[in-house]
Amino acid sequence: MSVRAKKHLGQHFLKDENIAEKIANTLTLKGYKNVLEIGPGMGVLTKYLIQKPIEVVAMDLDSESITYLIDNYPNENLQILEADFLKSEGADIFGDEPYAITGNFPYNISTQIVFKAIENRDQVPEFTGMFQKEVAQRICAKEGNKTYGILSVLTQAFFEAEYLFTVKPGVFNPPPKVDSGVLRLIRKENYELPCDEKLLFKVVKTGFQQRRKTLRNSLKSFNLSDKLKEDSIFGQRPEQLTVAQFISLTQKIANDAVSTND
Repeated sequence: MSVRAKKHLGQHFLKDENIAEKIANTLTLKGYKNVLEIGPGMGVLTKYLIQKPIEVVAMDLDSESITYLIDNYPNENLQILEADFLKSEGADIFGDEPYAITGNFPYNISTQIVFKAIENRDQVPEFTGMFQKEVAQRICAKEGNKTYGILSVLTQAFFEAEYLFTVKPGVFNPPPKVDSGVLRLIRKENYELPCDEKLLFKVVKTGFQQRRKTLRNSLKSFNLSDKLKEDSIFGQRPEQLTVAQFISLTQKIANDAVSTND
């Protein structure tokens, strides 16, 4: 028996064993013993994960995949869960223990998976896996790059991001129309932000919504004082700012709001 790939779930099953093993080996296994695999499908990656000295939880919302995994991977260090990652809480599965996330992610929810991992970063020291190439590149892009944007800044505020390798469509069933890319995110040693996190998210998102404009124009809705707008940082476009500069900008905006209200 095999599992039929379902279009509405964005399923493309990896069939290349070498690539599956390479993805399993992207995990450093430093500082954690739990791994959550999202979208295991028919277990091509699961097979290599359960050979490692870790506890694996394979999570899928496709009941056909769940049945297949239960029948084919009876393993003491594997727990198989039928659940939607976007609606699940890691703490319900792992308690307060850290866990890494990996998988061959469904393309239609891959960005949401990253934001959910960022949300749970206190428990997620590492995140690896396969995305649509363009999305993986965007997550890892540095300032000055045209693909650098909201996803790049907000991920790299908390994680070191590294693009590892590209995967061609022919190794999937059915083959997607685009190349895929595998990346690794390792949580920064000091990932506590020296600024208001909600304000940072708002500044980054607002700035990039009009990415061709200078920040002086794109951040008008923040009602900045004339004095602050004279700061040279406001003459730049969002894609020119490093993550550290976005944090500094957020601090300046917060201080400006306080002094304006005094």
